[in-house]
Amino acid sequence: MKTQLPENPGRSKSLVRTQQVIDRILAAKTIDEIIIGARDRILSLFDAQKIIIYAYDAHRHEIFTRFLKGSDIKEQRLPAGSSNIPGFVVSVMRTVCINDVYDASELASVHPSLGFDRSWDESTGFRTTGMMSVPVLFEKEVLGALVITNPKGKKGFSRKEVDLLESIGRRIGICFKDKLQLSHPLRFAYLLDNNLISHDDLKKAMELSRERKISGEIILMDRYHISKKDIGICLAHYFGCRFYDFEDQVFVTPENVKGINLDYLRRVCWIPVAIEKNILVVAIDDPFNVKTAEVRGLVNTRNIEFRVALATDILKAIDTIAKGGMQKDGSVSDILEELKIGSEEIGEEDETAIREDAGVIVRLVHQLIIDGYNAGASDIHIEPDKSRKSTQIRFRIDGQCLPYQTLPLNYNRELVSRIKILANLDISEKRLPQDGKIKFQYTNKALELRIATIPTVMGENMVMRILASSKPLPLSQLGLSQLNLMLLEKIIQFPYGIILVVGPTGSGKTTSLHSVLGHINTPERKIWTAEDPVEITQQGLCQVEVRPKIKYTFAAALRSFLRADPDVIMIGEMRDLETAGIAVEASLTGHLVLSTLHTNSAPETVTRLFDMGIDPFNFADALLGILAQRLVRRLCEKCKVPYHPTMAEFDFLVTAYGGKEAFKELNIDYSEGLKLYRSPGCNACNQAGYKGRIALHELLTATPSIKQILQKNATVNAIRQQAIKEGMRSIHQDGIAKVFAGFTDYRQVKMASITL
Repeated sequence: MKTQLPENPGRSKSLVRTQQVIDRILAAKTIDEIIIGARDRILSLFDAQKIIIYAYDAHRHEIFTRFLKGSDIKEQRLPAGSSNIPGFVVSVMRTVCINDVYDASELASVHPSLGFDRSWDESTGFRTTGMMSVPVLFEKEVLGALVITNPKGKKGFSRKEVDLLESIGRRIGICFKDKLQLSHPLRFAYLLDNNLISHDDLKKAMELSRERKISGEIILMDRYHISKKDIGICLAHYFGCRFYDFEDQVFVTPENVKGINLDYLRRVCWIPVAIEKNILVVAIDDPFNVKTAEVRGLVNTRNIEFRVALATDILKAIDTIAKGGMQKDGSVSDILEELKIGSEEIGEEDETAIREDAGVIVRLVHQLIIDGYNAGASDIHIEPDKSRKSTQIRFRIDGQCLPYQTLPLNYNRELVSRIKILANLDISEKRLPQDGKIKFQYTNKALELRIATIPTVMGENMVMRILASSKPLPLSQLGLSQLNLMLLEKIIQFPYGIILVVGPTGSGKTTSLHSVLGHINTPERKIWTAEDPVEITQQGLCQVEVRPKIKYTFAAALRSFLRADPDVIMIGEMRDLETAGIAVEASLTGHLVLSTLHTNSAPETVTRLFDMGIDPFNFADALLGILAQRLVRRLCEKCKVPYHPTMAEFDFLVTAYGGKEAFKELNIDYSEGLKLYRSPGCNACNQAGYKGRIALHELLTATPSIKQILQKNATVNAIRQQAIKEGMRSIHQDGIAKVFAGFTDYRQVKMASITL
C-alpha cells in the first residue's frame, strides 16, 4: 500500500524523504517492525534526540512499546491515563506538547493530575526535557501514541513538526489496525508467558495467518501443535471471559435464537448456544467488538453471558443449524415436551400406543447418552417404579448416583427397547437379564457403552456404563504414596511372575493396569492384552477384545497368547478357575502376567483364589504383588479452604489410623500450623464440595515371609498382620494420609474402607 502526499511542484527533499518513510511504515508486516524498525526512520525527519512508538492494549487499558536488548525483544508497559504523558494522550485522543516535563506547573496547565513517568530517565541516566506526543488513530479509534523528546537547539516543537507527526500517526494507525486485527500479538501473550511457543514462532505464525488469511488460532493449532485447550485458556485470559468449546459441550439452540437470520449470524460471528440458570450463553469470536445492545434486542433478554469461541467453530455450528442438524436436538426436557405427555395412562404392554413418538424416543436416547457423557457420568441408570408410575433416570458421577430426569412409566418400554436395538439385544425377552454393547460416536469422540438389563418387580431395569476412549496415565499420576510407587515400579520390572490389581467395579483397575503397561512398554517387550472391552489403546501393545458369545473367552485368549511369543500378558479379569490356573502357570514359565479380580482387599484376594481351587504353592511362587484400590471423591480445588483441626479431631484420626505407633510413619504432629481442608461448595462443583476422584491404595508385595505363610494356606487376618508388620499401608490408612494431604476428607475415606 502506497499513500501519496499532496502534489506540490516545489516539493523539497524533506517531503520526498517523508514519503519514503511513510511507504516503509505501510510496508511493515508486523507490529514489531513498526515499533522497533520504524523509529529511527521517523526520528530522521525531526531535529530531536529520541522517539518512542506505543501501541494500545485496550483489554488491560495499558500502552506498551518494545525494544531490543541484545538479541532479545523486551517490552515496557505504562497505564493509559494521566499518570504519564503518552498514556494521557491515548485517553483524551489529542496531541500534547510540553516544553519541560519536570515542570509541574506546566503539566498541571494541561491537566490537573497529569504526571511524568521518570522511571526511564532514572534507569538510563537520560534527561528528558521537551516532549511532543500525538495519538495513533484509525478513523475515531485510538490504537497507540507517538512520543518525540528533546528538540535540539530550541525550546519546544514547531506547528509544522506537530502536523507532520500527527500525519505519521494517522499512517501508523492504518498499519496498527491492519496488523493488530490480523495478528493479535497481545491475544497470545499467555502462550509466550508459559513458554508454549517462542516469540519467533509466534511471529512466523502471524505472518502465515496474514498471508493465507486464516485465523492465528488455526495456524497455531495445526502448524505449531498448540492444543485447543491452551488456545482456549489464552483467549479467556485476553478477553476476560470463559472459553466455549463446542466439542466439549452440548450445543443446544435456545428458543431465543429462533427467527434470527443465519446470514447475519455468520457476518457478526456470534451465536446463542445454551441457557444456564436463566442466563443466555452467547459464543462470539471477539467479545471486545460485540454490540451488546444489538444482541439483547435480537434475543429478547437482558441476562446474557458472552463466551469467546473460535470463529471456525461458530461458523460450523451455524452451518449445522442451516442444515437442520441442531434444530432437532435439544435438552431432554425439551424432547419430553414433544412427547405430549398427558393425563391419560397408557398400558405398558400396549405395543402400538406410542409408536408415533418413536422418532422422539430415538432423540431422547441420543441426548441422554450425550448428557451423561458431558456430565462426567460413569453409568446411566434407568429405573422403573410402578408404585409411583414413573421411571427415574440417574447418573453416577464421581461414584455417587444423582437424580437426572423422571419420565412417565409408560415410556419405559419404548426407551429400553430403543437401547436394546442399539445393543443388538432381544427386545422381546423381558424375563431374563441381558448384556450388550453400543458403539456411539459423539463429535470426534468414540464412546462405547456396556448395557445390562435386569427384570425387576417394578419393570425392566437398565444400566449403561460409559466407556470413553482415553490414554494411559503415567504411574506418578495414579495417586500412589511414595513408598507404594517405589515398590510397584520395582516389581513390574521382574521378567516373570503375577501382579494383580483388585477392587470393586469402577474402582479404576483397568486404568492402573494400563499405567503399568505404559511404564514397561518398550520395543524390547512383546505385550499381549485380552480385555472386555478395550477401553484404553496404546501403541506397541497387541490388544484383543474377548467375545464370550462365540466362546472366545479370557481363557481361550490366554491359551492363544502363550503360542504367540509373549513377554508380558495382561488379562482383563480372572473370572474362573480355568483362567486363573492358566495365568498362574504362564507366570511360572517365564512370563509377566497382569490381571484384575473383584475383591475387597489385597489379603482377601489370596483366599479368594485359594477358594477357587488355585494351588497355594504354585501361587506363592508366582506372586509378585497385589494392589487393592478404591476411588473416593476429591475435594473441589476451586473452593476447598484450610482449617485448623481440634485436638479431639486429630486424636480421632490418629486412632483411626491404627494408634500413635502406626501414625508415626506419617511424621505429622499436632501444632498450630497443622491444616486440614474442607470444601463449602461452589458453582464449579455444583455446590457439592467435591469434584473428581482420587484413588486409595493397598499394596501387598510377595516378600519371602509372605510367600511362606501363603504356602501354609494362611487366613486373611494372618496375611494382613504379616503384611502390615512389613510396612503395608491399608486402604483406610492411605485414605487418612490423603486427608492430611488435603485431597479428600475422612467422611469419604470411611465410606470406602473399613477401620481395622
